[in-house]
Formats: sequence, C-alpha cells, structure tokens
Amino acid sequence: MTEPESILANCDLFVLTSETESFGLASLEAMACGVPVVSTNTGGTPEVVEEGVSGLLSPVGDVAQMTANALRILGDPAVHVRYAEGALQIAAKFDLIRILPLYENLYTEVVERMKANGVHQRSR
Repeated sequence: MTEPESILANCDLFVLTSETESFGLASLEAMACGVPVVSTNTGGTPEVVEEGVSGLLSPVGDVAQMTANALRILGDPAVHVRYAEGALQIAAKFDLIRILPLYENLYTEVVERMKANGVHQRSR
C-alpha cells in the first residue's frame, strides 16, 4: 500500500482544481508535507490555504490564473521555499493536538446549552 505522505513529500506543488470543496483536506495533507498549494477559492479551501502564505487561490475555472500562480511559485526557488515554509506553518494550526480540544469544548458547550434549555437526550 502506498502512503500518500511519501508521494506528497516528493512534490514541488499541489494543484487542486475543484469546483466544490467542503474543507480542503487534500490541500492540508500536502501542506503538512511542506508542499505549497495552488487551488480554486471554493468552499472551505480558503480556510485551509492562506493566500500568499501557503499557496495561491484562483476563481473556479480560471485555468490561466492557476497556471500563472503555479509558475509564480515554481519559477523562483526563494519564492518556493517561502511558500513551502508557509505551508508547514499553516498546516500546524490544524494539528490534532490543537484542534481536538476545540471540538471537545464546542460539543461540551452545545450539550450544556441544551441542558440549560431543557432539551434532553433521546434514549435509543
């Protein structure tokens, strides 16, 4: 079985041309391997790919701009290094150790609010 991170770690750029994207997990996985991203600015992708830091975003279907963005990152080694470092920094914000407590706190808050409003959990 191939491990995606071993492939991604050998890439210079990750390009995602989605018309729709709920979160952008594929982009985040690439960024966690230090790979800059060129993607469409759809759905949750802009929450993951920080424009000008970890990659560059284009409108859906704008192949010319995506091409220009890819060449901008790949055309200058110093620029590529800057985006690769930015990708690692942004990906670190989504590390499980940082994100899990946020979800736990959110769920606890929702449950407490439901209890305070007299909403009871249904039995199964």
